[in-house]
Amino acid sequence: MAGSLCGTVGGRYTAHRAENLHMAEILVLYYSRSGATAELARQVCRGIEAVADATARLRTVPPVSAESEAPARPVPASGPPYATLDDLRETQGLVLGSPTRFGNMAAPLKHFLDGTASLWLSGGLAGKPAGVFTATQTMHGGQETTLVSMMLPLLHHGMYIVGLPYTERALSDTRAGGTPYGASYVSGANAAPALTDPEKALAQALGRRVAALAVQLSRG
Repeated sequence: MAGSLCGTVGGRYTAHRAENLHMAEILVLYYSRSGATAELARQVCRGIEAVADATARLRTVPPVSAESEAPARPVPASGPPYATLDDLRETQGLVLGSPTRFGNMAAPLKHFLDGTASLWLSGGLAGKPAGVFTATQTMHGGQETTLVSMMLPLLHHGMYIVGLPYTERALSDTRAGGTPYGASYVSGANAAPALTDPEKALAQALGRRVAALAVQLSRG
């Protein structure tokens, strides 16, 4: 898959899709400015790819400004492609990620979600599983409210929200990111993303949980 950050995403799905009609593809959709949320997205992808009969589709959204309704360039200079509504329609689950902006999701992701009314009218996302993840600079920088802000439009779409239970040992072990509402990362003063082992484990666990439910639902 062009532009994938997961490495194995494209080839694995192409090889198995024809053989297995129950293959579940999970859209990992995120916005990242400093790279922290992108690194979490990679870990989520690894969790998805660890589930039999599941694969990941990685997408991002472009920056927005008050002057522009469309991205300055249709294809990003690097990283995964920009998401379209077809990515939401064609996949069997969604994991959504954003850095925090004053306890809320970032404007570029909100802008994309605001354009999904046609899917809401058709019920195109109803009954699909979804999870959320975020990154902040400080421990109390609004992680949980940001995660909940991303859940709200997904609930309006009729999606099944998947969290992280305390049966995931890393949720008790973490001294940084990780919540029952979704995966998270606390960057601190780090210029480059440096996830702790529990943060990686919880991001992967979120991917596995969404993917496992999507596989079950696809089998009826």
